Amino acid sequence: MTAQARTAAPNMSQVIAATLAEAMARDERIVVLGEDVGAMGGVFGATRGLQRTYGRDRVLDTPISEQTFVGLAVGAAQAGLRPVVEVMFVDFIGVCLDQIYNQMAKNHYMSGGAVRVPLVLKTAVGCIGDAAQHSQVLSGTLAHLPGLKIAFPSNPADARGLLVSAIADPGPVVFMEHKRLLLARPESLPLAGVPTDAPIPLGSAAVVREGRDATVVASGWMVQLALRAAEDLAPEGIEVEVVDLRSIVPLDVETVAASADRTGRVLVVDEDYLSFGVSGEVIARLAEAMPERGLRLARHAVPDVPIPASRPLEEAVVPSQASIAGAVRMLVGG
Repeated sequence: MTAQARTAAPNMSQVIAATLAEAMARDERIVVLGEDVGAMGGVFGATRGLQRTYGRDRVLDTPISEQTFVGLAVGAAQAGLRPVVEVMFVDFIGVCLDQIYNQMAKNHYMSGGAVRVPLVLKTAVGCIGDAAQHSQVLSGTLAHLPGLKIAFPSNPADARGLLVSAIADPGPVVFMEHKRLLLARPESLPLAGVPTDAPIPLGSAAVVREGRDATVVASGWMVQLALRAAEDLAPEGIEVEVVDLRSIVPLDVETVAASADRTGRVLVVDEDYLSFGVSGEVIARLAEAMPERGLRLARHAVPDVPIPASRPLEEAVVPSQASIAGAVRMLVGG
């Protein structure tokens, strides 16, 4: 892709809004609801223009009551609609967690398959200096709940393909949108891509950079930082392969394992907390799948502390381009 094409490309929030608009044009069952998704077009612009095009009956601004409107979305899905419900920040899922893990995730199973919940819960994640209650990722928390699928795109092109698959899925999908990616211009990203109409199946990871010395596994914004770190390491003679998970559930262990087999070293980078999370799950799956390979395995994630409000302290705990490069050097150097 040329620099001119990348400059003209839409950013991730624009891609998501356009993808939703096209899906709503094709399927009248799709409705969008959440705080400020209508007149404001979403706090990050990811629902811009939808209410103007489709009206207040299909794009609903809700009260500040996540328990209520997520429950409404679950009921609407079970009644035959295909809701896309936005929880403004993933940190707020605590307010409506019962609706997510006891209703959304379980009702298909508990009804013996008689009830389906075709619902997309989209939510903004990640650190941009907003302190402990507005900066988390919580992918590990949600991935731990059976019955949910989780998509986590790293670039605008994949956001479109994964959202198309999420909307078409017969069950509930959590669609995680990193704030930095929602706001970033594509020309600033090592991995941007040109959105196409092709869906990206949930559970299909991608090798986005080839290398021989170590594999870095990541999702969301961490993929962009891993690619930048890989470029920093190349002049040192360290060639890093980067695997973009693209979705957390289902987890594409086969693609990760094939890369691990090529390099023999794996660093899992995660913007979620270190303990009991996705990073540990990927490591465990590799250790179980390849016990004879003798892989060198490591994690690099947020230590088990709340995200600080202070920008320097946030930078100290959240993985960065420099810290990822340092973790790879340690892995390769032994």
